Amino acid sequence: MKKHLFPLFLLVLGANVQAQQDFFAIAGKDTSSIVFSDFRVMDAASGASGEKIFSADAAPKVFSQERKGPVLEDKNSYNNSQAVTMAALAYDPSNNNLVYMPMFSSNIYVLNAKTKEITLVENTVSKVTSCDINSHITRMATGYDGNIYALNNAGTQLLQIGKKGGQYTVSDLGIIKDDASNGKYSFTAMETGFGGDMIADAENNFYVFSASGNVFKVIAKELKAKFVGKISGIPDSYSVNGSAVNSRGKVIVASAKGDNLYEVDMQTLQAKALPGGEKPHIYDLASKYFINDRASSVSTLANIDIYPTRVDEHFINVTANDKAVKGNLSLSIFDISGKNVMKQNLAVKDNSLNQQVYLKNLVSGAYLVNIADESGKVILNKKILVTK
Repeated sequence: MKKHLFPLFLLVLGANVQAQQDFFAIAGKDTSSIVFSDFRVMDAASGASGEKIFSADAAPKVFSQERKGPVLEDKNSYNNSQAVTMAALAYDPSNNNLVYMPMFSSNIYVLNAKTKEITLVENTVSKVTSCDINSHITRMATGYDGNIYALNNAGTQLLQIGKKGGQYTVSDLGIIKDDASNGKYSFTAMETGFGGDMIADAENNFYVFSASGNVFKVIAKELKAKFVGKISGIPDSYSVNGSAVNSRGKVIVASAKGDNLYEVDMQTLQAKALPGGEKPHIYDLASKYFINDRASSVSTLANIDIYPTRVDEHFINVTANDKAVKGNLSLSIFDISGKNVMKQNLAVKDNSLNQQVYLKNLVSGAYLVNIADESGKVILNKKILVTK
């Protein structure tokens, strides 16, 4: 049965007219070295820059999570929220936060994209030193389980940045090693595996794009990196420094050298340039989307929905107001493996529904909620993330 249910968890991502608001970048100045300019919104369809959220010249409001108060930072050090060496960014959609780390620092910063306030998460777990290029954190991504993951150049530390009691926590998951089949395309070698960025898929695995354009699949449970192939269709001199998934499930890559953004087909690793000709200097990209994730909101009816999708209490609300909604509906919840973990009937009255559903004993993680009509036809699929 699981074999038939799992594809249901993988429904095609629909286009989202607001998708560009969920696509972010660390941008740099027009220099030969890495010099942080700003965090900005990007249009993932054209590659054009949008709103600048926070810049190197802004006056920061930084609050220490550990000390529970404001802090003053030395802007001449690597340990500050506007350090020149920025190369790792992830987006936490639950709070509209940008989570990032300066490349030569162990500090983790959380920038609220709306208020512009920054939380400093003092990180004693990672072993970053400015003089050791192997230790620099250059890749970050939001995992399908809702945690943020960060990886250093040599793969010797995979960090998990989670939340507990409203506070960010950091764990070291271990060392990522080369798969035996990698041969000369080593994940841990500077020439073939360093730098770049990473994205996540719907099974909480990661794809790391090295600066050289090589792609490795990192299976987090096994702590192994397997060489997938090399991106084709980009210039020979192109340095892949940012990667993120757009609302259609396509991967966008960007370069710190100042060049076009490219859309990459993950089946063929063929890249095509986005139409915009801006050629920004991009050190990292981030979004809320995943590859192989077909668990976006897909509805055959106009006025049926589930909220919230980030569940930090024990309930979700199901609403419907559509003439096509008749009789009783059934709600089913599947975990990430496709196992049906909950089922409940929903009563529709006068073509409308407004019902609160108790999630019982669901543990933290990603789930797919689907609603079917009396005939068994699925009329809504939506992913939720339980964080209670």
